[in-house]
Amino acid sequence: MRQQLSIGDKFAKKSLGQNFIIDKNFLQKLNNFIDSSKNNVILEIGPGKGALTKYLSEKKFKNLYLVEKDDNLAAELDIKYAGNKKIKIFHDDALVHKYDYLKNEKNRVIIYGNLPFNISTKLLILWLNVNIWPSFFDKMILMFQKEVADRILAKHNNKLYGRLSVLVQSRCQVKKLLDAPSSIFRPKPVVDATVIQFIPIEKYKDVDFSVLGKLLEKSFNSRRKKVKNTLRDYKQQMQKLKIDENARPENLSVKDYCNLVKLID
Repeated sequence: MRQQLSIGDKFAKKSLGQNFIIDKNFLQKLNNFIDSSKNNVILEIGPGKGALTKYLSEKKFKNLYLVEKDDNLAAELDIKYAGNKKIKIFHDDALVHKYDYLKNEKNRVIIYGNLPFNISTKLLILWLNVNIWPSFFDKMILMFQKEVADRILAKHNNKLYGRLSVLVQSRCQVKKLLDAPSSIFRPKPVVDATVIQFIPIEKYKDVDFSVLGKLLEKSFNSRRKKVKNTLRDYKQQMQKLKIDENARPENLSVKDYCNLVKLID
């Protein structure tokens, strides 16, 4: 039987990683980072009970798209915004949702989301792993479990720096916006969260993302080993790039890894 947690007359489903924002002060702070104009297309992932949606719906925009997997919550959003033709609700799983309608969008696309913790990393990589870069979005403001956010933001020579750090930073400029303590959610999670801004960069747009992922997997699979061991198949390429073979995987910068891919690919 699917476990559910009562929150008033609603249910938060653990299977969907649902934690609803209930703190108005936090939402007001987050609202300060919501910039939109009449030419913007806004995509919200996992609107849930619509706490953030309320603020988004009051902004100027061309269209506001909401992707919600939960049957009951999607139905409620349908009813709530039925009179607004500029707002469309997709009753869908964000991991399998087709984003093609945004890829041809000429207007600026901004993604917002209090992402379910259990699929947040998968969603992020899904949006970054495209053949043509920059992708369909111009900016993303997303919430992650603090531990994941710290890895996304980590720079080289840091113990938190790893495969996720490099993959994300090869595609986007990342910036921490807000801390989101567990107390702002219902049900209250056991961990805090962090809101991060992502702006696409083109510096490494020619780097094959899938090849980069495989290289990073080799490199960080034994992160305490030196790269002369983890990346021994690419000794010549590392020598050409003057990468210290006695360095450990976390010591190589995003640039180092991307330049390696260019020589390998």
